[in-house]
Amino acid sequence: MRHWRTAFWIVWTALLVAKIVLATHLAPFGDEAWYWQESRHLAIGYSDLPPLTAWLIAAGEALFGHGGLAMRAPFLALGALLPLVVVRIARDLFDETDAWRAGLLALGLPLLGTLGIFALPDVPLTFASALALLAIERAARMHSLRDWALLGVALAFAWLVHYRAAMLLASGFVFFALTSRGRALWRDPGLWLALAIMGLGIAPTIVFNATHHWAALYFQLVQRNPWRFHADALVQPLEQALVCTPLVYALLLWALWKIWKRRQQAAPWDLFLCCAAVPVIAYFVLGLFADDTRFRAHWPLPGYLPLLIALPLLLREAKISAGFRIAAFALLASGSAIAFTYLGMAALPGGADALARMKAFPQQFVGWREAAAETRTLLAQPRFAGSVLAADNFMLAAELDFALEASRPVYTLDHPINTKHGRAPQLAIWQRDEAGLHTLTGRQVLLVVEPGARRERERAQWLDTLCSRLADLEPVARLDAYGGRKRYRWYEGAVSATARIESNPDCVAAKP
Repeated sequence: MRHWRTAFWIVWTALLVAKIVLATHLAPFGDEAWYWQESRHLAIGYSDLPPLTAWLIAAGEALFGHGGLAMRAPFLALGALLPLVVVRIARDLFDETDAWRAGLLALGLPLLGTLGIFALPDVPLTFASALALLAIERAARMHSLRDWALLGVALAFAWLVHYRAAMLLASGFVFFALTSRGRALWRDPGLWLALAIMGLGIAPTIVFNATHHWAALYFQLVQRNPWRFHADALVQPLEQALVCTPLVYALLLWALWKIWKRRQQAAPWDLFLCCAAVPVIAYFVLGLFADDTRFRAHWPLPGYLPLLIALPLLLREAKISAGFRIAAFALLASGSAIAFTYLGMAALPGGADALARMKAFPQQFVGWREAAAETRTLLAQPRFAGSVLAADNFMLAAELDFALEASRPVYTLDHPINTKHGRAPQLAIWQRDEAGLHTLTGRQVLLVVEPGARRERERAQWLDTLCSRLADLEPVARLDAYGGRKRYRWYEGAVSATARIESNPDCVAAKP
């Protein structure tokens, strides 16, 4: 046991140091910069998400000042605590050796091991999932009001992070409705205490939606999802095998099957089955009909937690060859090493070019600093001292705002990706959208354009309209970075009273 505990703390420390280094040097990518922008406008909700991600970023910068590491500090802390919660659950149920092994598995899984490097909602959501699993397992076994209260706090925390907290509620409902142990708990007053506390976490989201025409709920449930079958989503198991590493993914599915066979043994197998099977199966089914344009490999992550906790015990009792186990865990370590190496290369000068030669260009992590530096240089010129700064899409605007430390407003044109990502209503609330820009009639504008923000076949359709959105556009500067993979253009223009959006193939921006 002592050797496994020592190994856990060595790996935990090494990964934490690596994550701190990466969090310090990696530029924030688009979504992170947007969440930072939300943190500059603290509210009870936003058009894309509940408020906690922005609150955590604001807390990090309040404690440590402005910067990538400061912004990510609360997420690094939650990412570091999550494996400890996994160890705690396993220690409550199994022996010490299995607990430390479960902790090592959590550290090794690439999706879990890298949590905290970025200020993203999946970090607090996964932490809340682990905390809820700890609380409900103890509450169902010990009937302690303290554990029920902890469950309520964890669920409230999850609802303050993301709408995917609904999957935790669904897992719990299946446990309470379909298992004999769960049905008996309806009579426990602690359950109702937990639900009441959880309601405090849902309330801000309900209030925000009710006062903003249900914009966030509409985006999450309708706008971002086609709700029609798309066969390409059948590759989801292959995606999961890739991000979990193939052999360990096979072991996780094997663990789910073994837990299913033990479900009649009650605690903890009935609970583990519900908390693992519901997210894993439901997200696969939903993925066949829901959003297929955004990264979704992280969706089932909470469902893997009980499988990782149970896997060491199940392996110890099973007749699986030592060679297969060694190969599986060696591949797991290699997968995690590859993930950290990729992010490290994205943070290093020249690293992105090396990745590009390997057909793995880190599109979302690079180019922002170069674009911000050029923008800062232009704004320092007397010619642009009084100019209004605008970007053609919300991600670029957020990146510029972050780099300029919110020293001046950054407006955003009504780019299609603003709507695609659910950010257009929020920009309207802040009056930083195109309508807000047009209240500054006659002001000089420095417009920053990122042609690559749209796919090549859609690019001309957007760029052709820029001359009708702003008057008298003239090119000022251009930047082609990373062999032209990241391109930016700067234009000088003026704000017209209104914009009659028209396509003009002769617009100066039409040929970037």
